[in-house]
Amino acid sequence: MVNRLRTAGYHLSMSVVSFLWIAPILWVIVISFRSFDDVAANGLGSLPHSFTFSTYKQAWEDADEFRALINSLLVTIPAVLLSLGLASIAAYGLARYNIPFRRTVLLLMLMGNLLPPQILLIPISRFVELIGYYDTLIALIAVHVGFGLGFYTFVLHGFMRDLPREIQEAATIDGAGPGRIYSSVILPLTRPAMAALGALSFTWIFNDLLWSITVIRSGEKMPVTPALLGLQGLFVSSWNVIAAGTVIAAVPTVAVFLRFQKHFVGGLAIGAVK
Repeated sequence: MVNRLRTAGYHLSMSVVSFLWIAPILWVIVISFRSFDDVAANGLGSLPHSFTFSTYKQAWEDADEFRALINSLLVTIPAVLLSLGLASIAAYGLARYNIPFRRTVLLLMLMGNLLPPQILLIPISRFVELIGYYDTLIALIAVHVGFGLGFYTFVLHGFMRDLPREIQEAATIDGAGPGRIYSSVILPLTRPAMAALGALSFTWIFNDLLWSITVIRSGEKMPVTPALLGLQGLFVSSWNVIAAGTVIAAVPTVAVFLRFQKHFVGGLAIGAVK
């Protein structure tokens, strides 16, 4: 009886937490289907008195979301691939070989993530302008790779370090070199960690606003998040249109998470054990 009560209490509390977590998302979705007159007359927190799909068409056209989504993907996909590729190589060397001062190198790479990004906005903006890459997607990709590399290396280093060394020694006896061991032995074993980091980094980079408005100036090069910011008016904001644009912008990240959900959960489980 006591165990049943504990189980029921646990499920009840988790249901409440889940509802509190999902409620804002459902609220945004409901607002996205309401008309402007309904929101203006009854407020955002009221029950809907209208239902329309025109908000999605308006958000798609006014924010030029197709172009903005393409820009976001042109930044996010290369940044994720470069970050994870470079981080996995660095983590492989630091975790599997006796490199001098490897712990110091790892800590130095991680220290960059401890700095508040706000204090680096002006220096990075000026540096990108001086080298001639201001207002380019290449600059935005480089910024995301630079800021994510230390954290990704730190996480992958923990996974690779705990892999049995007997596997690497057996591959070495069979004649495999460092490159072959990395590509054929280490990478397949760290696939759950790579998938988990890939899903997280895709979400972080795709939803970025701070660095996008720091190194990008032209409207036609803006990713989707700053494009949604442009929907907000100076005196009157169409919150239903902004909500519709937000729902559209969330589709790629949800799709990526659902695609890699199995590997993502597996990566978290391995991390918990280790």
